[in-house]
This record gives sequence, C-alpha cells and structure tokens, in this order.
Amino acid sequence: QVQLVESGGGLVQAGGSLRLSCVASGRTLSLYAMGWFRQTSGKEREFVAAISTSGGRTSYTDSVKGRFAISRDGAKNTMYLQMNMLKPEDTAVYYCAAQRTLNPNLVLSNLAEYNYWGQGTQVTVSS
Repeated sequence: QVQLVESGGGLVQAGGSLRLSCVASGRTLSLYAMGWFRQTSGKEREFVAAISTSGGRTSYTDSVKGRFAISRDGAKNTMYLQMNMLKPEDTAVYYCAAQRTLNPNLVLSNLAEYNYWGQGTQVTVSS
C-alpha cells in the first residue's frame, strides 16, 4: 500500500508563501495521479489542485489559480504544493491524495476518485 505524509504547514502572514510536501513510501508514485485537498472545521473537504502521473497535466480550483503550483518529483517520490500570496481564507488542514492509474494524462479533482490519503498538515494564514 501507499503511505502519504504531508509536511511544510505552519503559520504565515497574508501575502507570504509556504511549500507543502507529500512524501510517499511503500510504493513508487509513478503510476499514481495525485492531488491536494483542504478542509476547515465544519466544512467539507474541498479540491485544491491535482496533477497527472506524468506531471504534464494539472488542475486548480479557481480560488488558487495564479497563486498555487502543484508539482511532483519522481526521483524523490514526492509531490509539492507551492503556495504564494497566501490569504486568510487559505487557512485549512491540507491533505495529499493519490490514486493509481495507467493513464498518464489523468487528472482527478473529486474526493471519491482518490483511495489514498495523508494525515494532513495545518496551514494558518494571519491577516
């Protein structure tokens, strides 16, 4: 099975930046589409960004376009979320997710499409 561990969360002022990492163990991520989701207390977990197994296709929710960038490093078996120009409304627990697929161009943006999840990392943006 795939184990995912997020890191890089923390406290940052509005306008600042953070880079989240999701490191996989157990299996290589070369055949896994991946994504980032976030959740605040009392709200449903929502899609943030996704990337295909090849890294050549990405998708973002409208609120983070132009500010966040998802990427992956096959050699390090790691996925990243670079978050710039952070806003207080970005405050949430961020989760990484993975789903095995043989389609190198597949980008998944729905919760139900992912089978593997990390434990989450807290991102807090102050005003």
